[in-house]
Amino acid sequence: MKFVVVQCQRVVESKYFEPIIITIIVLNSVLLGLETSKTLEERFGDQMRMGNQVALVIFIVEAIFKMVALAPGSYRYFQDGWNVFDFIVIVAALIPATGQFAVIARLARLLRALRLISAVRELRLIISALVRSIPSVGHVMVLMGIIVYIYAIMGYHFFHAHDPENWGSLGLSLLTLFNIITLEGWIEVMAVAMELNGYAWIYFVSFVVVGTFVVINLLIAIIINNLDEAKLERLRDLEAPVTVDELMREIRTTRESLSRLEARLGKMDGLRERRRE
Repeated sequence: MKFVVVQCQRVVESKYFEPIIITIIVLNSVLLGLETSKTLEERFGDQMRMGNQVALVIFIVEAIFKMVALAPGSYRYFQDGWNVFDFIVIVAALIPATGQFAVIARLARLLRALRLISAVRELRLIISALVRSIPSVGHVMVLMGIIVYIYAIMGYHFFHAHDPENWGSLGLSLLTLFNIITLEGWIEVMAVAMELNGYAWIYFVSFVVVGTFVVINLLIAIIINNLDEAKLERLRDLEAPVTVDELMREIRTTRESLSRLEARLGKMDGLRERRRE
């Protein structure tokens, strides 16, 4: 059993393991995209399905190797949220692609493309920063909602009679302001409003400055700040003290290396003695 664990540890810790898995994920994602072509599906449908099955088998083997490599504490595999996500993707891919589950199975296979996020450390770092940003972003969105609501009521009272298509109700006013936030077509809306009042530009420019530049830059600042915190946490994890299991694993690996070195030295001594004779 120890031999199997050590071999799995060597495979998982190999510098080639992660790049190979990433390559398989990318190829499988490309294959899922090619399946949307009816021409390719008719000509190479069987080969595509075979490729998907091969990729699934590789992902299952990868999960098994990671679990065994953590023995006897294999349960630690599920303590990592990304490992749990990978395991869910594998389980979802086992849904039979026939009958009433066909559509669900096809959608579940699309989750494999998301595995690229869990496989690339830099992407995991970005997702971690986004998750950290959710509470602060929620507060900013509440602030943005209040601003849009106030401007929507103002816009209704200012322009609903002159431009009912964009300001005819509170709902239309909200949709118009949402369109202005995207900075698409707001010049045309402002031009119509300025036919009624030449000072209408103050309303639109102030909303663009407050609702777009200030709030969006505030969101960006929050995400960047949380990204820096995620990087610092990652550095602290790398500098964390070595656990007993990791230390014992390194000791076993060192002993095996020393044993192989002693065996080689013994062979070299034997060859020297033969040459002297």
